[in-house]
Amino acid sequence: MRNRIVITGSSLLLLGLTACRDDMHNEPRYKPLAASVFFGDHRSARPEVEGTVARGQLRLDEARYTGKIAGQDIDEFPIPIAKEDIERGQARFNIYCTPCHGRLGDGSGMVVQRGFRQPPSYYSERLMNAPVGHYFDVISNGFGSMASYASRVTPDDRWRIIAYIRALQLSESAKLSDVPADQRQNLPVEAPPRDSGQVGDATPPPSAPQPARANAGERQ
Repeated sequence: MRNRIVITGSSLLLLGLTACRDDMHNEPRYKPLAASVFFGDHRSARPEVEGTVARGQLRLDEARYTGKIAGQDIDEFPIPIAKEDIERGQARFNIYCTPCHGRLGDGSGMVVQRGFRQPPSYYSERLMNAPVGHYFDVISNGFGSMASYASRVTPDDRWRIIAYIRALQLSESAKLSDVPADQRQNLPVEAPPRDSGQVGDATPPPSAPQPARANAGERQ
């Protein structure tokens, strides 16, 4: 009986030992950018297979996704631009562009005030006349000390940012006559400066006279 118990226990122990493998805990894999002896180029991170397209990356519209046609910058927006798109572009502009370009696009962003190289103003003659495709190319690929924002801003949002930049440029030299007559009543009206002297300015009242101090002999 004792031998039977020993044999049974030994069999169970051997069976358990055969199951003690940690392949699932220490899975054989490569760390990012680690070297490999399996591939001839010793790269564990494999390049995309030639001729394949990742899901969602079939971009046949050259103008929309490159800002160019036959290698030339386009000068028309390849997607419809409505008020909502400009507002979306303003929001993206305030997030990604203002640190360098400033809220007004004049190149006086906060990092510039702290010593970073100043970008050109959007109101310079060169950028006022630049086609929209130029801006798309700069956002996508970078220019000078500006890095690419392709990984952070989607192609359509790049066009919306550019639409907002065009709105900024237009507002710099816009006149009241540029606004349709039926829309002028919707324009915000700024209050006149307080020192303009116009009727309605609140004149601060004169300060009230201070009570006379009691002499030391009158104090109780």
